[in-house]
Amino acid sequence: MELFINLSPIFGLAGLALAFIIYFSVAKKPVGTDVMREISDMIHDGAMVYLKRQYTILFAFIVLIFILLSVFINIQTGIAYVGGAVSSMLAGFFGMQAATKANVRTAQAANLYKPDTAKALSVAFLGGSVMGLSVASLGLIGIGVFFILYGKPETAAIINGYAMGASSIALFARVGGGIFTKSADVGADLAGKIEAGIPEDDPRNPGVIADNVGDNVGDVAGLGADIFESYVGAVVATIAIGATALAGSNVALLGSTAALMSLPVILIMVGLAASVIGILSMRILESFNPAAALRYATFIAAGIFLILGYAV
Repeated sequence: MELFINLSPIFGLAGLALAFIIYFSVAKKPVGTDVMREISDMIHDGAMVYLKRQYTILFAFIVLIFILLSVFINIQTGIAYVGGAVSSMLAGFFGMQAATKANVRTAQAANLYKPDTAKALSVAFLGGSVMGLSVASLGLIGIGVFFILYGKPETAAIINGYAMGASSIALFARVGGGIFTKSADVGADLAGKIEAGIPEDDPRNPGVIADNVGDNVGDVAGLGADIFESYVGAVVATIAIGATALAGSNVALLGSTAALMSLPVILIMVGLAASVIGILSMRILESFNPAAALRYATFIAAGIFLILGYAV
């Protein structure tokens, strides 16, 4: 069991490496016309400016909470908190980079003059998988490292700091992204459609560009941080249940404390492996109907996870 736990950061690094490989493969796809490139670059730049501004403000908040945790609890919990916050921010950043690159390339692949549904599905799916792999891999690296250091019943509470850091970023990223996209959407409609008579979603309206930036920051960076928080929080909560299981309780009857605490970490390791297989299966499934391809890829990943999970 201990051997598997020690491999968890390596699993995470491997998943992160695959995410980078997928990102660069998507970035090499054709962009399309000069107009498509121009609009795509504006949306990408706007999204990056938003993230930079948001993360700059959040930096001060993270430092404040780190000081409070270090003073009133212990510095190890404060460090874990910073680790969770930084991991969540990195997941959002990686996902945003991939999404703003994949959007225009998906449009080009699905160009009305040269329709290619399989290629469009592949580009879109791979672009989204960068965020999924980043969330799973960064979470596994962070939880794995802190579990190796503090994965004993008497010190397991320190790992809670990592989940708290992830939750803090999710709170601001999800709400902030949602407010941004809705404000830009309403502004684009009021100023463009009603005042100036510009058709909806016409890129000549700057508010439309802001609206598309908002869609990315809300549904990619914001949702990614939200998923990261749920993913990390569920694992850390399960570790806590194993660490605090009372002798003679129904939970304690399932195994030793070490085994109970290790179980969720090993499960997300095999979950990452199953997800990678599901992503790779899209190479075969992309020629199917898009809805069927997405459905079968999910079934493949879930089926493999159930088999591996049962073995664990």
